[in-house]
Amino acid sequence: MISKSTIDQVYETARLEEVIGDFVQLKKSGSNFKGLSPFTDERSPSFMVSPVKQIWKDFSSGKGGNVVAFLMEHEHFTYPEAIKYLAKKYNIEVEETERTDEQKQEANERESMYLVSEYAQQYFSDILWESELGKAIGLSYFKERGFTDETIKKFHLGYCLDQWDGFTMAALENGYQLNYLEKTGLTIIKEDTSNPNNSKKFDRFKARVMFPIHSMSGRVLGFGGRILTNDKKAAKYLNSPESDIYHKSKVLYGIYYAKQSIAKEDNCYLVEGYTDVIQFHQRGIENVVASSGTALTPEQIRLINRLTKNITVLFDGDAAGLRASLRGIDLILEQGMNVKVCTFPEGEDPDSFAKNNDLEEVQEYLNSNSKDFIQFKANLLAEEAADDPIKRADTVRDIVNSIAKIPDAIKREIYIQECANIMKVSEGVLFSTLAQIGKKDIADASKKVKQEQKAFDVVKNEVAVEKVDVQYELERKIIEILLLYGKEEQEFEDLVLKENEEGDLILEPESLEIKVYEKIFLDLQDDEIELTNEKFRNIYLKLIAELNEKEDFTVSTFLADLDQEMVSEVSSIMMEEEKYVLHDWARKDIYPKEKETVISQLVSETILTLRCYLIKKRMQTLQKDTEDKSEDNRETLEEIMNYLQLNTLLNRKLNRVLS
Repeated sequence: MISKSTIDQVYETARLEEVIGDFVQLKKSGSNFKGLSPFTDERSPSFMVSPVKQIWKDFSSGKGGNVVAFLMEHEHFTYPEAIKYLAKKYNIEVEETERTDEQKQEANERESMYLVSEYAQQYFSDILWESELGKAIGLSYFKERGFTDETIKKFHLGYCLDQWDGFTMAALENGYQLNYLEKTGLTIIKEDTSNPNNSKKFDRFKARVMFPIHSMSGRVLGFGGRILTNDKKAAKYLNSPESDIYHKSKVLYGIYYAKQSIAKEDNCYLVEGYTDVIQFHQRGIENVVASSGTALTPEQIRLINRLTKNITVLFDGDAAGLRASLRGIDLILEQGMNVKVCTFPEGEDPDSFAKNNDLEEVQEYLNSNSKDFIQFKANLLAEEAADDPIKRADTVRDIVNSIAKIPDAIKREIYIQECANIMKVSEGVLFSTLAQIGKKDIADASKKVKQEQKAFDVVKNEVAVEKVDVQYELERKIIEILLLYGKEEQEFEDLVLKENEEGDLILEPESLEIKVYEKIFLDLQDDEIELTNEKFRNIYLKLIAELNEKEDFTVSTFLADLDQEMVSEVSSIMMEEEKYVLHDWARKDIYPKEKETVISQLVSETILTLRCYLIKKRMQTLQKDTEDKSEDNRETLEEIMNYLQLNTLLNRKLNRVLS
């Protein structure tokens, strides 16, 4: 268990915008930051971060919370893992008591798989550096590739011995369960159907040098292993199989080491192999990642899209595989990103080029040879078409197909003009082809919508229109006011119910200066109002207690003591208004009044509206009681008249006209 003092220190030290900035490219927006949602596929920012409140809200997915909640949502950390991650980032010593065997068993399956993977990384690294075979085979290989000791240690490179079950037996002896060794793919189990006790266990990565694959936060998700012999039956590279923690289509090799540099340089170099990434890093270019030998996927592109809008794809000098790689460029364009392409001289790849040239030479080459994708594709396909008019026409159509994938209309037009110049074709013809492609896409989309509509028609009559829950919204507003302005001292005009000389009830104003939380608490107590929503009621009681007891009350310390479900609810309440910042009303010459300037009015109107609503509900209940004509309803009717009179007075105070 992590000590309370460590948790408090983590919350006090951690800066939300810094932590999230490691995963999402944030831009200043007033007093807040905004960026693309890391949880959904979007092109317009709907993710807001408040440095003042130390909370975030993702309006596209509905998620929100504090710094710990972000790590739990984004990296799938447990609460203790998130605290430890932050402690490590801010150099805070973690005080914790030793976990019991029972607590270890309670660790969930994902955490167990992470623990097994982390043990494997350390084991392979130890074998590389400390065993004679590891040094003679694995370390020698990495040295031959030109990697320094510092680089090998930075990327946690390792070696798996040429033994059938060396790693597996070591893991079992250290208390790791065979179940999780199999689920992570580190161990292969060959079942003996006749006698399950004779099942054989094998190391998946036997006799391979090891490349750990990390998540964006540095957790070990899986491994890539390269064989060092010339065994034609064995794959040169072998990756961990898909598991609960490793999905190769959603992972980029090197993203953990590259994320800060990508955001800083506002560009990401995309390569194919592990050694390409490592060699570039060693040369001093860190904003580079690899697709780990798999075809590029939309999920991988979105991972980069959170950090930058610019990708430069680096291809080997061998032109044979270039055409097949063009599909990946189209996928990047579909995500609304800017693409450049750079090819290396024949016989060179990113690994060898970075190894054989110094930093300035590599940078100069990349800057001089990175072409806009349209120039690259047009030149490549034009060379293939040569003087064949049919192939030339197909080439033009291929390029326009790529341009059609770009979401931005202005970019599409510019690229059409550029393509016309390169291919010596009139812009009119290209625009006409683009329009035809667009019509086909619209027709296909329309067909799909109609099919979905048919399915929807079957059930649409069953869908009821959801009514606004007035009391829910008012109770939510009370929580929001307490969180934002609870400690503020304001002058309120209180309304006291009195009888005038004619015997009529009137509301007489009385001024008083009081803190917002005291005003709300006293008003609700006077009216004997209790919040009906259980979540809001729990938050309200905790809030009132802390606002009353703590002079140095802050939202971040209040959130630190709540469970994550309540943290998410509180964050959603506090950030609700921030979504309007995303619309940038000022650019449209619309300037909403800041709530801070009318706090007392906001409090009074919210409480009065709640009173009116509850009075109306009470009157409806009483009216039902009068439906029984056999009973004497005079007292009930008198009570209704009193409520009616009070309701009229309150609405008059709210400047509302009643029918």
